[in-house]
Order: sequence, then structure tokens, then C-alpha cells
Amino acid sequence: MLAGLAVVPEQAIAKTYKIATGVPDGVGGMKRLRKAIAEINTQTQGRVKFKLYPGGVQGDDFTVVRKMRIGQLHGGVMQVNPLIRFYTDLQIYNMPLQFQSYAEVDAVRKKMDQGIRLGLNRGGLHVFPLIETGFAYLLSKKPVANPKDLISMKVWVPKGDPLGERLVKMFDVSPVPLGISDVLAGLQTGLLDAVAIPPSAALALQLHNHVQYVMDLPLIYIYTLMAIDEKVYAGLSDLDKLTITGILDDALRDIDQDSRKDNLKSYEALLNQGISSVSPSAEDLVAWKLIARDAVSSMLSTGEVSAVILKEFEQNLMDFRSRRAP
Repeated sequence: MLAGLAVVPEQAIAKTYKIATGVPDGVGGMKRLRKAIAEINTQTQGRVKFKLYPGGVQGDDFTVVRKMRIGQLHGGVMQVNPLIRFYTDLQIYNMPLQFQSYAEVDAVRKKMDQGIRLGLNRGGLHVFPLIETGFAYLLSKKPVANPKDLISMKVWVPKGDPLGERLVKMFDVSPVPLGISDVLAGLQTGLLDAVAIPPSAALALQLHNHVQYVMDLPLIYIYTLMAIDEKVYAGLSDLDKLTITGILDDALRDIDQDSRKDNLKSYEALLNQGISSVSPSAEDLVAWKLIARDAVSSMLSTGEVSAVILKEFEQNLMDFRSRRAP
């Protein structure tokens, strides 16, 4: 009887895990995540519960990470920048103008996503499948086709993103660091002239009402992570880990796929609502690629990506392109 009682507490004690995100409640991804959380509660018979704090009510992503460190939160659904301290090479997908299509993204991610998750795990986070945020396109008040067109423009960079600030400065532009919630006001008041953001986010934030042009060039690929403190996750029973992983992995892969569909539809919606598309010429593309090359060299020299993972990334990309070549 004593042996049986010793087993019961581990399986019976309920635990609520606090997860925060800047993603607004009610959007498709949050609905899918809430459904998964409810399923976890049911299948673990209430042993594991998640409490979601959506819409930035717990602060921005950097604040979420700080609260995780002091135990006020257990995890979050976050952008990459605040997680660099756990694993620097997770920025490998964020290098500008490296991907030319979603097909290239899929080929590289198939090879490298797991390595990013393992790197973050070694840094102290349990990470679920990566979630695509999408390609960031340049939305502006004046037409932009060439990097020179950005000169004298005020361009938004996410607050607390030193890499973004440095990249923007490479265009001879003064970056304007703001939290995502302040971008709309920045465009309305003239504090900003241009933003680089995925189309679905631009529509959700109503930014399209204050810009007139979109440059038809995917500048940067952005993704999101759902992460839980590894020490917290390690305290779960093996059975509950298996349940959580199975349910959340499926849910986040669904969100990943839905995000792409949303962005493709949102890009068309921008055009349908009167935003003019600007297509860079061949000469313009050369200018953009030269700056992108310098940006990658800068990231390598400052240690923001390692030579090892950069070589792996470039090899995977080259392998895919060679297979697709006529």
C-alpha cells in the first residue's frame, strides 16, 4: 500500500503553467492553441493546465523572458530576438534576403529546425515546433525600389533589437526603435515612414491605412517560438510530457501552416485595398543583394551567427537550388 501511495502524488498533483504572448486573443493561432491546451487538461485529467496571457498583457517578449527567469512566468510564445541569450544561432533564418521563395524556406527548415530546437534546449529552454510568422515586406509612404530610396526615411525596428538597428543603419537610415504596439501611432504621427513586417501583421495592426506602397521583395524571414523553461518542463512526468508534446506539436504545426496561408491572402488583400506594388529592377536587386551580403558578413564577424551554422545553411540552400535548376 505504501508503494502505491508513493506513486500517486506525482500523477495527481495539478500544476498550472503560465504562458504569455504578444499575439492578440481571438486570432486563428490563439484559437488553435487554446483548443490544444483544453485537450491537454482533459487528457492529463487536470494534472497539467496552461494559463494563457495573450495580447501583451504581461509585457513585451523581453519582459516575458525576464519574468520567466524569476519564476513569474513559465514560458511564452515569442519572437526570436529575446531568446538570443539562450542560443545565438537561432538567428540563422533572419539573415536578410537569403530566401527567395517559400519552397526554399521549407527545404532548409526541414534540415535545420531540429538543430535550432536542440540549441535552445542546451541553453535552458524546451522548444516546440517552430511557427512561421512570414516574410517581412517593406511598407512605405513613398515608393522604394532601391536601397537609396530609403535614405532620409524613418524606418521602424523592433525595440530591443540591436541586430535590426545595425542592419537598418547599413542602408544609411536612422532606425526608430518602437514596441510593436506603437508602430501604428508612429505612422500616424509621422514618426515613421516605413516598416518591414509580414502582411498578416500589417493588416492586423491596421498599418495598411497609413502607407501607400509595398516593395515586392521578401526582405527577411521571421519565425516565432513557443518555449517553456527546461527545468519546469523536466519536472513533468514522462507520461504527461508525452501527452503535451503530442498535442502541442500537432497544434503548432497547424498554426505554422495556417500562418503562411494568412500571409499569402493578406498580401493580396493589401493590393486589393489600394496599396501599390513596387517591383525592384535587376539593377535594384543587385544593390539589395550587396547590402545583404555585407549584413551576413557583419553577423558572422560579430558572432551573431557561427561559421559552422552559416556553412550548413548555405549548403542546404545551394543543394535545394541545384536540384531545382533546369
